[in-house]
Amino acid sequence: MSDLRYELSEYRAMWLFAMFDLPVDTREARRQYTRFRKALLADGFSMLQFSVYARYCPSEEASRVHYNRVRIALPPEGQVRLLFVTDRQFGKMEVYYGKKRKPVEDPPPQMMLF
Repeated sequence: MSDLRYELSEYRAMWLFAMFDLPVDTREARRQYTRFRKALLADGFSMLQFSVYARYCPSEEASRVHYNRVRIALPPEGQVRLLFVTDRQFGKMEVYYGKKRKPVEDPPPQMMLF
């Protein structure tokens, strides 16, 4: 039983943030922007703010898979920053709309496989 507790204590849920500033001054640049944004959405990212997307990952290992997918989808121009944050740190975030505080987004529900 102690081995199981040790394994569970090592398990850490993560949030992977993708923050970006991409050019949109030409038709091709807008196409690259759209392609990158759609790749993020297809990989399960949610928009938190304009050009700030986040994805919940049940473990650090899983977050690395999505990190690599984002790196593959990087556009040729612009700036993209990737940041890992633990679920605990994410839960400490404060979100405001004007002066009113709103709750932080919940992680997506876990899928159950039978």
